[in-house]
Amino acid sequence: MNIGTLLTKSARSFGANLAMVRGHDVWTYAQFNERTDRLANALRGLGVRQGDHVAILMHNGPQMLEAMFATFKLGCGAVPINFRLHPSEFAYIIDHSESKAVFLTPKFNEPFAAQRGQLGGVAHVITVDGAQGDVLDYESLLADSSAEFEDAQVDPNDVAWLFYTSGTTGQPKGAMLTHRNLLAMTMNFYSDVCPGFGNQEAVLHMAPLSHGSGLYALPNIGKAAMNVFGASDSFDASEVLCLIQDHRITNMFAAPTMIKRLVDAPNVGDYDLSSLKALIYGGGPTLAQDLKKAMRTLGPCLVQLYGLGESPMTITYLRHEDHVVEGNERQMKRLSSAGIARTDVQIAIVDDDDHELSSGQTGQIVTRSDLVMKGYWRNPQASADTLKRGWLHTGDIGYIDSDGYLFIMDRSKDMIISGGENIYPREIEEVLIEHPAVGEVAVIGVPDEQWGEAVKAVVVPINGQTVSEAELISMCKDRIASYKKPKSIDFVDELPKNNYGKLVKKDLRDRYWQGRERSV
Repeated sequence: MNIGTLLTKSARSFGANLAMVRGHDVWTYAQFNERTDRLANALRGLGVRQGDHVAILMHNGPQMLEAMFATFKLGCGAVPINFRLHPSEFAYIIDHSESKAVFLTPKFNEPFAAQRGQLGGVAHVITVDGAQGDVLDYESLLADSSAEFEDAQVDPNDVAWLFYTSGTTGQPKGAMLTHRNLLAMTMNFYSDVCPGFGNQEAVLHMAPLSHGSGLYALPNIGKAAMNVFGASDSFDASEVLCLIQDHRITNMFAAPTMIKRLVDAPNVGDYDLSSLKALIYGGGPTLAQDLKKAMRTLGPCLVQLYGLGESPMTITYLRHEDHVVEGNERQMKRLSSAGIARTDVQIAIVDDDDHELSSGQTGQIVTRSDLVMKGYWRNPQASADTLKRGWLHTGDIGYIDSDGYLFIMDRSKDMIISGGENIYPREIEEVLIEHPAVGEVAVIGVPDEQWGEAVKAVVVPINGQTVSEAELISMCKDRIASYKKPKSIDFVDELPKNNYGKLVKKDLRDRYWQGRERSV
């Protein structure tokens, strides 16, 4: 089935349901579907054909979902681009994807115009406001197009979404996600994340629609849920709390940093958050101590997911019932895990020779399912390196315990090798974050003449609190093997993060490895 048909079916059965809300602007599902069909006809009229790619460089909002679904319905591949990227980065994605058309929101009119000379393949540019020259006006295209449209017939393996990864080295790669992948992700959402999901749900989109929040728009739209958008393009904890209360939000995807900001908001206790069924978090590690605080503050609504762009939002999950503030030793340990394999998903741990390892043994995490990408666009070598023997090789390091819970130790490149010993930073970070004066922490390997690498912790203290290097090192010595404890600790105001709020350890490590012949 064409993934865009999720909207067609919802509009047919629940046309009066509110589909999208931003401030005083409101769309019903009937209006959402009609506008999307007009947009699909407009693209077809411009010469965009089934199988082409369409780039979407827009801030979160109703028009971005319209552009995405018009592209799906037309049988084209949508290329949503993170609005936080630098112009040279979004220009690379547009050019590399060979997009035939580009949708813009107003803030990108000038940055895109400055880059356009480098983009030979873009035939049409459409902006929500500020059209001039050969740049087309979004609303005018809709007004001039027919509302009669039949969703394109697609092969399940046709590309529906070209998902550009947020890799920390080199240029991003475009993961080809098919209609089969996205439908499997959608059904898995209903099965695992939100069982009993109905047609009176409400989702809040505060994370970028180009990534997790946009992917999870699909199951919400498939059940005619209300999609709510904030007034600003940045994450404001007070605004988010207000929107959850006022619109009775039932589900939301958030990066761990967003949840931390909600929990730390001084007025969080003033809001009624009882409507939340699933506050879904992922995209980076969440330390157990932070998780306990979030559960106490936000209630029983947390669900963790582990997934990649290459297996969209779906590899393992830590269920509602696994989120407990107090429990036995096994339950408490699970808070540091990424949960169990999702429905219809297989996971395994393999060594460097691709041999499967037993429970408790550490190696690379691999997965296979109908959610695994078709491959990387225009990159057969990377596809071959990542998709081997039918398994997606994640590049992440971890182990599976005897109960099937996956523990992610680190990205393979984040592992520290000191004196021949493999050291996983996550284990040390879990200890350090428990100190009441530690707000954030990252553990990395730094140059050491004797051991090759030494363990260093970089700590962001909580405002107004202090802690000494000696105190934290002593704390680690009491909790973990001596060879794992940090040899040194630096205190900083903030840790480097990318446009998605993920910690970028490469940037952190670079500060210590500059000028060296060897680096990690």
